[in-house]
Amino acid sequence: MPRARRTRPERPRRVRIIAEPREGSSTGAAAAPLAGALDFCGQMQRLCEDIIARVPGLSHVRMEDVLVTVTRSRGRGRTGLWAKLTPMRFAGGARVGQRRGRPYLIEPLLVEGREVLYILTFCLPRFLNLTYREKLETVCHELFHVGPKSDGDYRRFSGRYHVHSARASRFDEAAERLCDDYLATRPPASTRSFLRFRLAELLRRHHAIEGVTIPVPKLVPLEEAA
Repeated sequence: MPRARRTRPERPRRVRIIAEPREGSSTGAAAAPLAGALDFCGQMQRLCEDIIARVPGLSHVRMEDVLVTVTRSRGRGRTGLWAKLTPMRFAGGARVGQRRGRPYLIEPLLVEGREVLYILTFCLPRFLNLTYREKLETVCHELFHVGPKSDGDYRRFSGRYHVHSARASRFDEAAERLCDDYLATRPPASTRSFLRFRLAELLRRHHAIEGVTIPVPKLVPLEEAA
């Protein structure tokens, strides 16, 4: 049987992703909670839970298996990645997968004793400067990537382009419909109000934006047991 070459597990850490300039500020570094700061990951977790509770097309998603994180974008403009979903398993939920003929695994990530199957990451502050509708569609887009069995694998399509299908526009259209389905339920404003404000207004209201970050998981090569 193969065995993994173990590495020290990484732990999520809270960071102040951006803050108003002030004495003793620690933007982008590990930071203690700041009174009045926006807990972006906490807010996003509650929004995602509300979406999957209201939209049948996303009811398979289990947010207890998803870790919401942030990463710092290089710029505040629209160009570049807005968000991404990182699966922690291979096709069909398998722990071991092949890369160039060699077996690999993604070392399990445990948070508070529970294994994380997906990492949902938002690029801040870039994501915050999108329109309200774009933000909400982006959230639905990433949740739609979760495989139907919510087993740590992507939603897969046939052919070479298995993540977004051969026509990415169809995937985007599906995300737009999911967004429409959510809004049609008239969800409470409190779960999504933070999406209505762009970076400058959020900073005026909260002075700082905090979240959880974790290094990108690495593929671990397997060795044959002696």
